[in-house]
Amino acid sequence: MMYSVRQYLFPRTLEEAHQLLHNHPSNTIIGGSTYLRLGGKTIDTAVDISRLGLKYIMETEDTIVIGAGTTLREVENSPLLNRYFNGILNKSVRHIVGVQLRNLATVGANVFARFGFSDLNTALLTLDVDVELYQGGLMPLRQFLQKGVGGRDILVKLIIQKSERQASFQMLRNSQGDYAILNAAVSRLENDWRIVVGARPGRCEIAGGASAFLGEGSLTPERIDQATQMAVGEMTFGSNIRGSKEYRQGICPVLIKRAVQEVLAWK
Repeated sequence: MMYSVRQYLFPRTLEEAHQLLHNHPSNTIIGGSTYLRLGGKTIDTAVDISRLGLKYIMETEDTIVIGAGTTLREVENSPLLNRYFNGILNKSVRHIVGVQLRNLATVGANVFARFGFSDLNTALLTLDVDVELYQGGLMPLRQFLQKGVGGRDILVKLIIQKSERQASFQMLRNSQGDYAILNAAVSRLENDWRIVVGARPGRCEIAGGASAFLGEGSLTPERIDQATQMAVGEMTFGSNIRGSKEYRQGICPVLIKRAVQEVLAWK
């Protein structure tokens, strides 16, 4: 199966890309088009934004900025990203399928599509991240992942606030290169904890109650176990070809506990 395209265009500006996108209901933004190739969509105009200078990872005084055209392989190998948050973003993408796919798949497509199986989105959600949309402007990543955007838009960049937040990413796969059966990420900035679970197989979410519970008292093994069970209770799980609902519920506390312990080990 493969998508079909009537015409394939390279806009010169984001404004032109946005206009082309709205010229026909089936017009589609093309990033790496790795996941698009898995379907049989019929596209009037493919709007390829790979020549708009959106491939970069840069640092400002307070932020790290990742352009939407940056590939997962570039995230994986970025020395800059590896210096922050215990390299959680690098680690979250290094097992996704194979190098060939990671050389094509882009950060923008991964985030904009809000894939439930995404490892990167789970890791990003533990950090302070805003998405910048061409028309919609800035929006917190959490809000974007929950609601998406009302109309058709173009994701331009991710803006990550720099901090001393410690973070860990954990996942379980049936085999190397497969998508995760379940993933979990945990971060901590002083008493502000965030527990995120994804690939349930639904979209990643923050376990708000369990995260707040971790920040309220001493971090004894009993309280950590209690927090992991609270997180499981906050999530909904489902079944698919990679694992059953019951299996995901069973491994979820294990992944969260590993992540919490790894964060605590970094001082």
